[in-house]
Amino acid sequence: MAAKIFFNLPGGLKMPALGFGTFDSNDETEVTVSLNTALEAGYRHIDTAYVYQNEKIIGNVLKQWFASGKLKREDIFITTKLPPQGVHPDRVELFMKKSLENLQLDYVDLYLIHLPIGFKYDESAGRVKVNEKGEIQFEGKTDHAAVWRKMEEQVDAGRAKTIGLSNYNISQIETVLKTARIKPANLQVENHVYLQQTALVDFCHKNGITVVAFSPLAAPGHNKFAEKFGQAAKELPDIIAKKHSKSPAQVVLRFLIQREIAAIPKSITPKRIQENINVFDFSLDDNDMKELKKLDVGEKARVVDFSLHKGIEKHPDYKVKG
Repeated sequence: MAAKIFFNLPGGLKMPALGFGTFDSNDETEVTVSLNTALEAGYRHIDTAYVYQNEKIIGNVLKQWFASGKLKREDIFITTKLPPQGVHPDRVELFMKKSLENLQLDYVDLYLIHLPIGFKYDESAGRVKVNEKGEIQFEGKTDHAAVWRKMEEQVDAGRAKTIGLSNYNISQIETVLKTARIKPANLQVENHVYLQQTALVDFCHKNGITVVAFSPLAAPGHNKFAEKFGQAAKELPDIIAKKHSKSPAQVVLRFLIQREIAAIPKSITPKRIQENINVFDFSLDDNDMKELKKLDVGEKARVVDFSLHKGIEKHPDYKVKG
């Protein structure tokens, strides 16, 4: 089965199906070296976020590539995200401009709402509000329609080519769709062979919304699940990998792409950075796809649930399940 190299977004924009993730990486040397390695390897889709605290580093690397003439701005697809403290109608533009300043760009290709939950923000201090116990303070129920209107204004102003959502479930996406003037172009969620979220993906595809998978390799999530229940790690990806003379990582990335889901694997290892992008020279057959679909264990394999923010589970918009 052929897999798309690009996914089409509104306005003729093309999003590469395989991108470079930068989550949990804000050391200047580490980000600089890994991003340069990725660009040399051919990655042209770079994913970041305000909360990753690496936009400035990424901006510096891109500036050098543009100045050298090795790349033009239009050669690169850049995604960044509105942070939770920006999920309020009064602060969308503020954080959009902060990200553009950090990245040293006039626009991003895709701007996502990082979470459907807003954190209270002390603008004078430039930080999230916390209580006397040091716990993050949350805004009330999110006015998704009002926040989305402000996202649409970023497209109108030319700061973002397209806009979308991240970590939203079906009901929350439906709320946005009801009043959207500019329909969400993309949903970014955790998705991998052990957490396939078929209903959510199908809903997005039926509504013309592309899907990007973060944590697409997700071995840690499955290993923790397997160990908890005394189970051995499933070896099927290894068997299929040997069949195609590929690595298990390449197989599970290819699996996502053949499901018409873009993937943004993150690595700081040069060999793996190169390996992860080499997934367009083989195809999984119907039997491979069928067997890989059997590995889905659902929510138990979720790697990221945001519960590290104490009390977030009490918020009316906290529903990690799609």
